[in-house]
Amino acid sequence: ARGYAVEVPRLPGHGTSWQDLNTVGWSQWRDALDETLEELAARCDAVVLAGLSMGGALVLRLAADHADDPRVAGVVVVNPALATKRLDVRLLPVLKHVVPSFPGIVNDIKRPGTDEHGYHRTPLKAAHSMMRAWPGVVADLPRISVPLLYLRSTVDHVVDDSTEPLVMDRISSPDRTLVRLEDSYHVATLDNDAQRIVEETLRFLERVTAPAR
Repeated sequence: ARGYAVEVPRLPGHGTSWQDLNTVGWSQWRDALDETLEELAARCDAVVLAGLSMGGALVLRLAADHADDPRVAGVVVVNPALATKRLDVRLLPVLKHVVPSFPGIVNDIKRPGTDEHGYHRTPLKAAHSMMRAWPGVVADLPRISVPLLYLRSTVDHVVDDSTEPLVMDRISSPDRTLVRLEDSYHVATLDNDAQRIVEETLRFLERVTAPAR
């Protein structure tokens, strides 16, 4: 409605079944985003990368990989996941060969009657692939120098508070904004703070994509 081109790629293994998701991993998701970036950059003056949860980790990876790319104007993340305090993840390298999935973590939403339409099983091979990629993303966060908008729910039952300081303390950009979402859980883009996320993101887009004077 504001005249921006928007692409929301369906990542490999998503939108079908959790069994499909268990056959792919981080490198395929990362490649899908790279292709989308190239498509957008071919017809837009600037591109802002945005992602929720695992998507937030992926766009941080993309921003670090394209640190010298003038086409990337900024990054927006909502409750990104790059670390966890859960101890059971240490067993994933073994568990993924024993059981294919755990109960899902969908619908962490405060707003009544809202459905995320996510998988109700968590595929362990895919989950392990994601978590195995985290240290590399964290190590490369200092390469990110473009503006960052970080939107974080104060109550999140999926992603704990260990990711926020990693990102906010390690990126190189002096232009970093942290917005607290006081009335939403993990899937904040479908929750009570959805309109605030839209408004904050639009202000960010207008600022970072404005033509240089």
